[in-house]
Order: sequence, then C-alpha cells, then structure tokens
Amino acid sequence: MRGPRIQKPSELSDSSPLPLNRCLAKSRKTDEGAVLPGRLVLSHCHIVGEVARAVMMRMPDWLRVELFPDGAELIAATHDIGKVSPTFQKKIYSALSRRDDAVLSSLKAYNAETEKCWGGHGGVSQATAEAQNVGRYIPEILGQHHGFSPNLAAYQAVSEVFGGESWQAQRIELLAQLKQALNTNFPIVKDALQARVLAGLTTVSDWIGSGSLFEDPDGDWRLKIEQALDSAGFMQPQLKPGSSFLEVFGFAPKAAQIRLIEAADQPGVYVLEAPMGLGKTEAALYAAYQLLQKKRATGIYFALPTQLTSDKIHERVNAFLNQILEDDSPHKQALLVHGSAWLKQFEMGEEGGPGGAWFAQGKRGILAPFAVGTVDQALMAVMNVKHGFVRTFGLAGKVVILDEVHSYDSFTGTILDALVKALRQLHCTVIILSATLTQERRATLLGIAPQGNACPLSPYPLITAQPKNGGFTEISVERIPDVSVTIAHRFETDAIEEVLRRAEEGQQVLWIENTVKEAQALYRKLAARTSGMEVKCGLLHSRFTKSDRAANENVWVTCFGKGGAEARARQGRILVGTQVLEQSLDIDADFLVTRIAPTDMLLQRLGRLWRHMETRRPYGARCEAWILSPDLAEAIISPELSFGTTAKIYAPYVLCRSLAVWQGINQVRLPGQIRELIEATYAAQEESEHMVRHLHRVEAMRTRLERLALHGLSKGGTTQPEEKAQTRHSELESTEVLLIRAYQQDPGKHGTQVTLLNNEKLWVPHNGRSLKRKQWREISAMLMQNTLKVADYLAPDAVNKTRINWLGDYFYLGRPEYEESVMLRVALVDESGAVKSLDNSLVNSSYRIHYDPLIGYQTIKKEGVKI
Repeated sequence: MRGPRIQKPSELSDSSPLPLNRCLAKSRKTDEGAVLPGRLVLSHCHIVGEVARAVMMRMPDWLRVELFPDGAELIAATHDIGKVSPTFQKKIYSALSRRDDAVLSSLKAYNAETEKCWGGHGGVSQATAEAQNVGRYIPEILGQHHGFSPNLAAYQAVSEVFGGESWQAQRIELLAQLKQALNTNFPIVKDALQARVLAGLTTVSDWIGSGSLFEDPDGDWRLKIEQALDSAGFMQPQLKPGSSFLEVFGFAPKAAQIRLIEAADQPGVYVLEAPMGLGKTEAALYAAYQLLQKKRATGIYFALPTQLTSDKIHERVNAFLNQILEDDSPHKQALLVHGSAWLKQFEMGEEGGPGGAWFAQGKRGILAPFAVGTVDQALMAVMNVKHGFVRTFGLAGKVVILDEVHSYDSFTGTILDALVKALRQLHCTVIILSATLTQERRATLLGIAPQGNACPLSPYPLITAQPKNGGFTEISVERIPDVSVTIAHRFETDAIEEVLRRAEEGQQVLWIENTVKEAQALYRKLAARTSGMEVKCGLLHSRFTKSDRAANENVWVTCFGKGGAEARARQGRILVGTQVLEQSLDIDADFLVTRIAPTDMLLQRLGRLWRHMETRRPYGARCEAWILSPDLAEAIISPELSFGTTAKIYAPYVLCRSLAVWQGINQVRLPGQIRELIEATYAAQEESEHMVRHLHRVEAMRTRLERLALHGLSKGGTTQPEEKAQTRHSELESTEVLLIRAYQQDPGKHGTQVTLLNNEKLWVPHNGRSLKRKQWREISAMLMQNTLKVADYLAPDAVNKTRINWLGDYFYLGRPEYEESVMLRVALVDESGAVKSLDNSLVNSSYRIHYDPLIGYQTIKKEGVKI
C-alpha cells in the first residue's frame, strides 16, 4: 500500500499563509449531518489554556507548587499551534459541506494526506516550539498531545511541507498572542517525570476544551470554563468529616488495621503483609480517608491485580464512599450504581466521549477522584505507551492502593518497581497490600537492599513504613490466632464424588481451576450430576459479558458472602471458578478443591476457606482443602504432561517447587506458616538435573520479560499502541468482543436496530453526535455491557472496518495513522448459543464458538486444525 505522496520542494511555493482569523481548529456537525466551520485555532488554544489554568487552581497548593509551575497553562494552550499549517487547513476546509474556493485554491499545492508522515499537526507544533528554544521538554509535550511522539527526523519548523518561513511566522505570531492573552510565559520543566504530568494536563485540558460546551464558535466561552470542569468530574469531593472506622465499615478495627492507619499519616510507601480475611482493604481505605481529611491526598485509585478480578470489589469500595461522602457530592451519585455510571454522568470532550479512545471506564477512571481499576492502567503511567502520561497526571497526589501484590510475576514486578518509584515523586501515598510477599520482593518494591536468604524471617503480619518525611521502619503487629487447615492431595474423580457428597449435606463448596476451559468442562460434569438433587451448581470466570458476569457474581457472592446466612441454610452449593475466586473477593467456603498452582495462589485460595468465624456451618463440616496435583517425580521429568494446561499458565519450575513444598503437608497453620511457605517456594537452592533445566527456562524467560518491561519503560523510541503494550507476561494478545442477538440497519432513518443478548431492543443512531450528550453516553455504556475480552486467536475473525463503522460513534475502532488495528470484534449469538459472523457465516476458521449466560464464552477446536 502506497503512503501519501510528499510534494517536492520545487512543487511548493512559500505562499502567503491564511490569516489567523481564517485558520480553523475545529469543524462541527449539525443534527442534519452538515459539516460547518468550528472554532478558530487562536480561540481553541486560548480556551484550552484557560481550562488548564482552572484545573490547576482546583489542585491543593502542595501539589501545584511541586508539579505544576506557573505558565503550565501556556504549554497546554500551544498544543495546537501546528494547526496553523497548510496541510491541516486543507484537510479541514476540504471536509466542510460548503466549499470555500478561495481558501482551497490558495492551498491547492498541498496534499493533506502527507500529515501522516510527521504525526499530524502535533508534529508541526513540536517543530515550531523547538525552533523557539523553549527547553527540551516543552516541544515534546506539544508533539505528543494525541498520545504518540511524532517522527520529525526529516523536518524543521520552516520545512516547505509545513508552509515554509511565512507559515512559521504566522505560528510565532499565534504564540505571541497566546502569551499576551494568558499573561504568562513558558515555565522551566525540571525533569522527565514533571514533563509527563504536564503532558497529561495538556491533553486532558484539550479534551475538556473540545467538549460540547465550546462547540459553538459564536458563544461566550469564558463563562463555561468552570461548568466544563464540573461536567468532566474535576470537582473537590465533599467528605463527611470525622467518621470513625466503626461508622464507616460497621465493625471495630483490628490491631493490624489500627497500626497501618496510624503509620500511613503522610505521603510515602507502606506495605501491609497480612493474611487473607484480615481486612487489608478496609485498613487501606480508611487510611486514605484520613489523608483526604487532612488535605494530604487528592483522591484514591484502588488498583486490582488483573482484569480477572471480581467486579464485587467495586461494591465494597462504593459502600465505603457512601459512608465518607456527603449526600450531595456528585461523585457519590456517579460511583454508587456501577462503574459505568461514571461514563454516563461526566463528559470529557471528544477523546473521552463515546467512540473515543478514553471513554472506557478502565481508562477514564484513573482521572476520577475515586476509582477501582486494574494495576495495568497504573503501570502504563510509567510506560512509553499511547497516553501513558495522561495516567501519570491522573495519579498525581492520590492514594494509590496496590492490592494482591504477589512474588510470582517478575515481568509485572519490573514495571511495578518503576511505578512505585514514580509515585513517590508524584507525591502519592502508596499502600501495598499482600498476603504473600517474599522478603526479597518487599525490599525491591521499597527500593532497599535485600538481606539475603540467611537473614531470619521477618514477623508476620508486618507493616513496613517508608514515609516521605521520615525513616524506614518495620512495625510488627499482634499475632493472629492460627486456623488449622487439613490438606489432602487427590485426583479429580475422587474430588467430584466428595464435593457432591458435601454439597448434599448442605455445605458451600468452592472448586478453583486454572483455566476457563477446564472450569467450564468441570461445571458441565457437576451440573449434570446435580440435576434432580437439592444442590445448586454455578460457574464464575472472566469470559462472560459484563452484564452476565455482574448478574452471576451477584447471586453467588451473595450466597458465599457475609450476608448469605439465610441462603446457606437453604441448600448446599458448588461454585466452580478460575482465579476470579482468589482475588479481592470476600467469600467463605466450607470446603475447597483447587488445582495445583504456585504457593502464592494456593494461599490466596485457602484464604476463601472458613474465612468468617461467625459463619454457621453444617454438622460434620471440616476446615479442609483438597489439592489436585500430580506425582512430583513425574512432574519434574515431564511437567507439561503432568500439569497439563496449568503448565501454560504458570512456569513449570515454580509449579514443581510449589508441589515439593506442599506434597508432604497434611495440616497447615494459617497465617502462622504463610511466611515460611512462601520463602521455601522461592528461596535459591541447589537443583537436580531436570529442575536446573526448568530453572534455566524461568531465568531466560525472566530476562526476556525484564527486557520487554524495560523497553516499555524506555523514554525514547516509538510510542506503543495500548493494545500492544504488555504490562504482564502473556503470549496472547486479547481483544474486545461485542456479542448481540441481531441487528438491522435502516439507512433511511440513519441508524441500526440492535437486539441485545437479553432480547432487549436498542436503537443505535449512526450519528451519535446528534444525540443529547447523556443519551449518547448511555447507549455506548449499554453496548459495552454486552462485551467481553478473549485471546485474539479465540475471538471472532476481524471483519472489514466498513462493516462496523456504524459503531464508530460508540466504540473506539482504532486509527490507522497510529498503527492501531480495529480493536473490536462483533458477532451474533443465535438462540442455540452458536456464535456466528455478522452475515451468519463462519466466525472463526479454527474454533467453533458458543455463548451461554451460565457457562460463558466457549471454544471448541475443529477437527484437523493445528494451533
């Protein structure tokens, strides 16, 4: 495919540029679809500068002084000075419904398509600033305000394709007018991290300044700045003062919780190592509340380990917010319903609106004062990834709670170490929660030298405090009484009979598998066996649509949760699931069956067993867990054969080390033995021939992953699209899939009638911008509830983008100029559950796909297919 033809210098003339009062920054579309001129570049830039100034004025003094110098608003304002260029003006004038022949004639020598060669108008903004000697960082900020750093190796501010010296003079005049309008000059940007924060301010201000309130070029925009910030959610949360821990959570704090709250009284890094079920989440949240009351934090970002994590943590955090926020606090209304409520209530311009790259709750939440999201989004704040700097800006000054941090994943660990270091500089309070850290991993996170294997084991539970203004301290916590858990190693066939027997006795049973496919297969077996019995069987994993997963979790987590006493008494249950059940989920089982996994994960799973002492259990119930594991000697020789698909999820070396630790255990004391079990699994030791081979594979993988991580952290080089940015080890890229029952396009009415999986009808206008903003956001959020993420090779095959362009106002479909592929697959689900393509043909060349609201997304490899 040929790229755009670049004009030779001889083909261009240094013609008179358009006057500033003719240089457009925006176009606008009427309800009838006509494209009209929008705001001028000068007007739009001035608006964005004033938005940035207003955003900074809403920050606490301590954060503004440290990170946002006077004059930062001018950086934001000058982001679009590159739109004063002949190629951009030709592009925007060519798209208008009514031609301006005089303007187009003056620009006829230029090819608008050539903009792609230098990163669009952002590249021209960067080149212009570089020629003004404004320091190293400011030009880069201007160049990357659309997320990517432009490639300017072959271009300068006066390059002929940028219009030569006359257009550059016009851009310099624009810069002078902006300095005068804002009455400021460029600040000194002291380092790369501050540059990232200011780049985030610039981009977010651009999004807000491009919102619907500023679309009418004839309106008085000055009166709308504060309203625009309110509409985007940049409001000070209204806290209820002085609420006690008991008032917020309904129970008195435990010793470990009290000690963390006392220790985390200022920005810094704090690690709480404590067993599952202790209430680490509540301790961290209340510490954050205290900091918010003291005006030492700007908000809370609660980072969960993976997308596998249950949505139920949203409910726990929202219950906390319900107690600490005043009733009229707008953030309370946005957060209490569901994560998607934030999408519906607040508007953040084009990029943060429906169809924009930042409309998804997982991304936009990082800009909200309070949010629950994945650690991946936080990790990208320190990666060279599209809009990574927006995440840096979003986290500045917040309490960042990193939940369920383990020792297992060295790839994520490399980036996590960099994140913790950056968060310190961003004046954040970092609270790391873990039940299963090695002493070496904890030291690395804190940036201190590990003490080595010879040092005695630290006490457990333990709080490690590293406040910004103070020294490093270890705070031991009152020991928690041990619970004795009986451990047995069994085979699957025996376990099936045992869980059926126990469930018939009225017990609540958990069975945790390591892959969705294995969990689905087991569920089918158990569902068939429990048919006709007084036993209920369910399934939870990550491959449900958002709406189905929320419904399933609501039923099952309620039954297994603190408030499930009445439901527990009615009948026995078997809940099958994957890693979803081991993370950030307050569930309590009478009996546990788990597939072998690394020690970290086994301990997490055991933490769901007899979690609440006040739970009434059926007569005969014993605190017992069965581990489905192979023979260790055979596993060491042939781990792939012995562990099966589990060896594709976890490193065989770590599985063998974990099995070696657990195979001789028939009774374990928790939390008393947690520290020794973790250290025994990961401590360096002499290995046998086969284990040396497995260890070398792990070390080679770790080296490769650390290099990948460091590449992602590099400040130079090409910015990665988000879809290709790896924050953890995974050989498989995932893709978003929208599943619907049917669709019928109506060209006459310019829309599509969509039948959702629950058979509800949804009218989707093709021009979403013609709708009222809230209605537009609601349609997009409703469609998103019918999506899920799966590995790319298991997804429906991609279709030509033209087939799904009607969804472009509701989903981000990628931009080819940024080397982004279409990041959405769409498929139909018939009444039998078969997943088909949009024209009812083959949906995947290698797999048959089904979807069921109780089983989820299922794939069956076709005969003869080699993967």
